[in-house]
Amino acid sequence: MSVKIRMRRMGSKRKPFYRLVVADSRMPRDGRFIEEVGFYNPLSDTDSVKLDEEKVFAWLQKGAQPSDTVRSLLSKAGLMKKYHESKYNK
Repeated sequence: MSVKIRMRRMGSKRKPFYRLVVADSRMPRDGRFIEEVGFYNPLSDTDSVKLDEEKVFAWLQKGAQPSDTVRSLLSKAGLMKKYHESKYNK
């Protein structure tokens, strides 16, 4: 089972809102997920992102692969750097 950290689309037409979820890669985009780890609102003034950093970090250590968009959001938050430092600087 391949686990991914990806975005689940919420909101209404032309007003997207995304929840960052951990899901099996075989499930549909808005289908069943394992755990919710944050949200992303691209329409707010500051592109608001709220992450539960402990949960995201734990899932990355367990081998979950972030999607490209989620990877860029995690990089902006500084989590990818923290993850790589813990993984390669033992």
